[in-house]
Amino acid sequence: MPFALTDEQKLLQESVDRFVERDYDFETRTKLAESEAGWGASNWATFAELGWLGVPFSEEQGGYGGGPVEAGLIMEGLGKGLAVEPYLWTVVLGGGLLARAGRTDLLEKVIGGGLQLATGFAEPKARYALNDVSTKSEKSGDGWTLSGHKAVVFNAPSADQLIIAARTSGGQTDRDGITLFLVPAGADGLDLRSYVTMDDSRAAEVTLSGVAVDAGSVLGDVGNGLALLEPAIDGAAATLCCEAAGVMQTLVSQTQEYIKTRKQFGVPLSAFQVLQHRMAEMFIHKEQTQSMAYMAVVRAAAGDSVEAAKAASGAKAYAGEKGRLVGQEAIQMHGGMGMTHEMPVSSFFKRITMIDTLFGDVDHHLDRFADLSAAGRQAA
Repeated sequence: MPFALTDEQKLLQESVDRFVERDYDFETRTKLAESEAGWGASNWATFAELGWLGVPFSEEQGGYGGGPVEAGLIMEGLGKGLAVEPYLWTVVLGGGLLARAGRTDLLEKVIGGGLQLATGFAEPKARYALNDVSTKSEKSGDGWTLSGHKAVVFNAPSADQLIIAARTSGGQTDRDGITLFLVPAGADGLDLRSYVTMDDSRAAEVTLSGVAVDAGSVLGDVGNGLALLEPAIDGAAATLCCEAAGVMQTLVSQTQEYIKTRKQFGVPLSAFQVLQHRMAEMFIHKEQTQSMAYMAVVRAAAGDSVEAAKAASGAKAYAGEKGRLVGQEAIQMHGGMGMTHEMPVSSFFKRITMIDTLFGDVDHHLDRFADLSAAGRQAA
């Protein structure tokens, strides 16, 4: 399948790369990661000013007419700098859900940089099954009352609104009966236990104890939340694979530079043929990850479909497996110092390892790809 960037996409890609190169060195990134919020508010304002927060959304929604491909290019560039700003959670996933639900009023605030989002879709015993929801929502007058527990809700400590998947009917694993609710941060009965993950992201365990929300808090149709959530997760997974390609690019370039300057037995490490072969394999894995990620965002841009879901799972499985391999090779070629906090390669390795687990690990997506393929053959 031919893939070539348009002139506008090239300019977008170049602008992100230029920002990372000029304004987002590793020292700057480390300071942001160690700050109280864990990311830079001034950078977020810059993202809004440059239009990056509105790039994935149509002009009718208040955006700039882009889509998953453009979001993927931004994520790839941010991955090269290991950016800690919550673009994935607020713009791609949270904004994607708002766009699908037609909430342009809130989407405008996201695009302007004034609204942070987090999505609580995972539960402690559900593994990666989006339909396994025990958090309940009961009708209460004109509104609803939510009770339950959401696990590892990224960006929840900074979120102004949380999107919560709760069951309004059916059994715990039924596909029908799941509804998405907007819950304001600070709502009575909403408790967050915040923490820092191994890749310096911010997340929280979210407990809802009789949280009351009004009828306008429902996203989409009552009982049909999975129809919004699944394609939004697939789109987010596709763009995450683009970030993985960016992270792998930096791992490859940093390792290549290191073995050119590090000497053993009086010669650079790059002179050893076995390391040349390993570097070549790292480069190939990065290139293939990028190709599959681009395929996934192109499929996502074409619309929500089985093909888009398959492309997202295929890319995610490959990025998860090969990303960790590239990270491990980078650490090994740097030697023991590669694991120290002072070496950038260690932080990039942590991020690529975390990417493997987000939205489903390798095994999950291999199984899902097989299931989707089998279902397609039966339908044919």
